[in-house]
Amino acid sequence: MKIEKVVIPVAGLGTRLLPATKSQPKEMLPIGNKPVVQYVVEEMVEQGLKKILFVTGRDKRSIEDHFDRDPELQSYLSASNNTGLLDEMDYDKEGVRFFYTRQIIPEGRHTPAGNGDAVGMAEDFVAGEPFVVAFGDTIIKSGSHAGLVRRLLKSHQDNHAVCTIAVEEVSPDEFHRYGIVHPREGEDPDDFAIEGIVEKPSVSEAPSNLAVASRYVFNLDIFTALRNTPPGYRGELELTSAIQTLIKMGEHVRCVRLQREESRYDIGNIETYFKSFIDFALSDQRYGYLIRQYLQKRLREF
Repeated sequence: MKIEKVVIPVAGLGTRLLPATKSQPKEMLPIGNKPVVQYVVEEMVEQGLKKILFVTGRDKRSIEDHFDRDPELQSYLSASNNTGLLDEMDYDKEGVRFFYTRQIIPEGRHTPAGNGDAVGMAEDFVAGEPFVVAFGDTIIKSGSHAGLVRRLLKSHQDNHAVCTIAVEEVSPDEFHRYGIVHPREGEDPDDFAIEGIVEKPSVSEAPSNLAVASRYVFNLDIFTALRNTPPGYRGELELTSAIQTLIKMGEHVRCVRLQREESRYDIGNIETYFKSFIDFALSDQRYGYLIRQYLQKRLREF
């Protein structure tokens, strides 16, 4: 079965990026000349995923507006012979369709009920078909080899998995930020089954140095697991916990490792945002050389 649906959760509050996110979603913060979420959409479309569901929340309307047609802007650009500025966002010609649903904040809470709850909102959209999940605040920058999502899909289907997760190697001081997987012994180090997964462990509790990299492929079994997974200590339903439930149910869960030429940019706090912006600015085909010259000059002055 061809997998063509992707779910992009974008309902998080982005409090670690305040005050920049006080009036705009963190997924709409610019990295270079594009908002974060546009990189995610471009990655999905390039991998052949043409039906995209955004799971939004309060104050996320700008994401819908960004991917909507803007006749007034198009007319202005046409009159000034600048239509090329929007050509890269002409998703109609690619056959891409966007859908939206809102993750409602439950009564008695002031924040969304977790990323697992957000994925659960997609059950009607996927209609029993396997699907991809790509978090809207994480960019995967690839090299010249087969794209990460394409490798995830191939592994998922070839190995008859119910869940396939992208992972990357991280340093011990980052274990507390991510879900860390427990690989099964004797497996291929780049494509392997796992025995467990732990959400944000301490260094002593971490089963490996391989962290979840915000890209997944799921069968509909994930919805059963979500319904059978209790919320965590903050009252949030974590996707990592639901994946651990899948493993306890005896289901086949696999991981695909990011390759050397692939980088994950997690726009989760001010430091990682600054680093991401710098990396993308330096590698920009048009302005990168000028930015490199400018930075070299500024660094000499510090």
